[in-house]
Amino acid sequence: MTSTDTKIPAALAEIMQEFKAADDREKLELLLEFSDGLPDLPQRLEHMLDEMTQVEECQAPVSIHAESEDGQLRYFFAIPESAPTVRGFAGIMLEGTEGATPEEIIQIPSDFFVEMGLAKVLSPQRLHGMAGVLAHMKRMAVASLDGQTS
Repeated sequence: MTSTDTKIPAALAEIMQEFKAADDREKLELLLEFSDGLPDLPQRLEHMLDEMTQVEECQAPVSIHAESEDGQLRYFFAIPESAPTVRGFAGIMLEGTEGATPEEIIQIPSDFFVEMGLAKVLSPQRLHGMAGVLAHMKRMAVASLDGQTS
């Protein structure tokens, strides 16, 4: 365990450990598994694509929507199947932040995926897109806190 583990939701820390233990080929296979497991955008949100947050840092069209319920954030992603790398990262983030509070999401280190070993198997451009996805998720978490009244 590293010092950053305390800032990472438990589910995300488990995923990180799985990637750290994998060799480079296995890291790519795991990323594709998360890509395949990313759920489709719920039908109720399909009409909102233009209103969703667009992640401009990604080459592929990536849209994110967040909903707050019982103090937790839930994210929804619209990413084409032709972009398996960013779909995989979105799948990691979806599973890794399930049940997390906005405060926990905000605390995730912006480069946590480097510790997973993804910098060894992905291009800098893809890593930049991943950082963009996380940055937008964090902004949504901050916005959800700003919208709450104490």
